[in-house]
Formats: sequence, structure tokens, C-alpha cells
Amino acid sequence: MMRLRADAMLVALAVATLAMPARAADRALVLEIDGAIGPPIADYVVQELQAAKPETTGLIILRMNTPGGLDSSMRQIVSAILASPVPVATYVAPNGARAASAGTYVVYASAIAAMAPGTNIGAATPVQLGGIPLLPADQKEQKQQGKNGEPADTETRKIVNDAVAYIRSLAALNGRNADWAAEAVRSAASLPASEALALHVIDVTADDNADLLAKIDGRMVTVAGKPQRLETAALKLVTEPPGWHTDLLRLVTDPNVAFLLMLIGVYGLILEFFNPGSVLPGLVGAISLLVALYALAFVPINYAGAALVLLGVALMVAEAHIGAFGALGVGGIAAFVIGALLMFPSQAPGFSLSGAVVAGAAIGSAVLLLFVLTVLLRSRKRPLVAGADALIGAEGETVFWQDGEGRVRVHGEIWRARSHVPLHIGSRVKVVSRDGLVLGVEVIRPG
Repeated sequence: MMRLRADAMLVALAVATLAMPARAADRALVLEIDGAIGPPIADYVVQELQAAKPETTGLIILRMNTPGGLDSSMRQIVSAILASPVPVATYVAPNGARAASAGTYVVYASAIAAMAPGTNIGAATPVQLGGIPLLPADQKEQKQQGKNGEPADTETRKIVNDAVAYIRSLAALNGRNADWAAEAVRSAASLPASEALALHVIDVTADDNADLLAKIDGRMVTVAGKPQRLETAALKLVTEPPGWHTDLLRLVTDPNVAFLLMLIGVYGLILEFFNPGSVLPGLVGAISLLVALYALAFVPINYAGAALVLLGVALMVAEAHIGAFGALGVGGIAAFVIGALLMFPSQAPGFSLSGAVVAGAAIGSAVLLLFVLTVLLRSRKRPLVAGADALIGAEGETVFWQDGEGRVRVHGEIWRARSHVPLHIGSRVKVVSRDGLVLGVEVIRPG
């Protein structure tokens, strides 16, 4: 009987649980993309999208202001958006923001595309990792064109056509203007918010996040391949900014920071090599170089440029060590500057090297080289003192004395010594003469 009652209670509890209404999503999660799209930002966005659950999150807002970024990072974000069970709205904001290059693809991949007044979108022409931009088809004076206005270079055509097909497929998923998207890739076209709305590039313009939630409430969108009606009017905005580790990785992978870390690492190891046992330069250099190599693994670099930078440093070190009257030094500075300018693609959005950093590093290296050369020349002009003359004028200390002679410590060695004045143990003496293995000394300070 008791067992029947227990079974009945379990059944009743199960029925009551099934009858309870599912918890409704009550928040809109705001993620921030501010700056170039690289591996740290991609990891941050992908992790947040994968962690969001439709039971608690009704909408994810990617609040974006970016000049573009790396193709690989952009594709990671796009894949995460398309796989997300929670609808994603990419919102280009605040006023004056932009969704250029890689940002355009992210906008097209989102269920809702929105922009704030005074923002722009476009310029989605891909850039090769070597730093050579893929020029728009109408710039005939800059690159020879093939038929139909396409670039004559086969590799360039392949990259552009792949990007066009990719953004067209994203446009088809959400019913957006595919023709303009292709134009943004081929000719780097760009639009302000009002024109983007009129051409159906975006779905809505909004003044802020709250205005966006109000304007998209009730819209039908496609989420993970299925139609879904948005219910956003009552959602509470919750912002989840990037963590400190993401900010740290963004700082380290900045080309300017990575370049300076590389130089600190190289110079630190060189100083340790020429001054063994100093420890600090070698320790700082090793850590800086390892961090720089880690950062350079994530950003597009021209390896010929990196090799020229290292060659320039090597030539300047050789000049300081050998003293070739400036020939190696001038060549080293020239190789350093040329390599630095080539090392990072000048057209890669958000991943170019600042001219001020190049100039400052070159001037700093030249000043260091000039200082070392000056010290080297001064040392060469000094008369060479060796043998018996090297002891004349040296100072020491009396360790034993009796009857006008004794023992003194000079340069860490114990010598026999004589003096015309009486000395005491601990007296400071100066060497004034030498007769074989016996030094003539005079007192400086009595012991």
C-alpha cells in the first residue's frame, strides 16, 4: 500500500513538472566589438555565443565598431552566429562607428542588421596576407584588367570571387541585398545608414540598444535555419564586455606592441650575450621575445620584412662590435627601416604598423649604435697599459708590515712591498714603483 502511494506521488510530481510553463527568456545580451577583428575578439564572441541559452537569452546584440580584421577570425564569428540557437542582431554603433571590411560580412550573417545614425558599412574588398591590396575592378590605371572588368591576375580573381560567393550566400540566408554586397567586395563600395536601409542592406536604424529592441519586436527572422518571431520589447539589456584576458591579448597582438616586444627581446638577448651574468637583460629579452613570437603567430606578417629587420639589427651589432667606420651601421639602419615597413601589411585593416613606431625604433637603434661607436672609438684612443706599467698608480691595502717592508693587496693579489715610511695593517697605499716582484708604495690613508 505504501509503495502504491509513493508511486502515485512520483507520477503526480512528474505531471506537475511537465505542466509548469518553461522559463521565458528575459534578457538581451550585449557583446562589444570595438576595434580590429582578430583572434582575441573572435574567441570572446564565439565563447559568448556558444554559452548563451535560448531559455534565458532572447537576443544577442553585437554592438560593433570595426575597421575590419582577419578573414579567419571573421569566419569564426560568422560560423558561430549561424549556429547560434539565440537570434543575433549586429548593431553598428555608436554614432560615427563603422562596419568596414570583415564587419560587413558579420552584419550580413546576422538575423537582424541594424545601424545607428551617422554610421557606415562596406568596403569589403579582401586583402592578401602579404600586404598587397586586391584593387577594385575599376582602377585600371593601377592593375591590368581581364574581361568583364575582373582582375587579370588569376590568384586575385580567385580570392575576390570566393569573397563574393561567400557574402552572397550570407545575403541569401537573411534576404538582404546580394547585389550591393557583391559590389562592396569588388569595388569597395560603402554606404551610410540611411542609404543602407533604403537599399535593404540592413533591416532597421536605431538610436540606441533600447530603441533597437523596441523596433525589432515581432519581426520574423531565421535562427539556425528555422523561422522565429522575435519578442524583444520586454527584454532586459545585459552587457558582457570583453574580459581582462581578451584585452591583454588584443594589446599583445597589436602590431606596434608585437614589433616593440620583438626588438626588446632581440636587444635584451644581445646585451646578455656581450655581458654574461647580468641576468636582467637576458630575462627581460627572453620573455619579450617569446611573447612577441606568440603575438606574431596570430597576425599577418611578411616574413621577408621580418628577416630584414633582424638582419638590420645584426648589422648594427656587428658595426658596434667590429667597428667598420659606419658602413655596416648605415646598412643595418636601412635594412631595419625597410624591413619594418614591409613586415606588416599596410592595407590590412587594424593590423598595420604605425610610421611613428618605425621612426622611433629606427632613431633609438641609431642612437644606441652611435653611443656604442663613440665608446669604442674612445677606448681605441686610450694608450695601452700592460705589464709592469699597469701596476703604477694602482691602489691597495696593507695586509702585513714590519721594519719597512711587508705585504700589500693590489688588484686582488698579494705583493711584497717596501716603503720609506712606517705602515700599519689596513693602511691604504699607492704603488709608485716596481722592482721585479717587489712594489714601492706610499701611504694614502693610514690604517
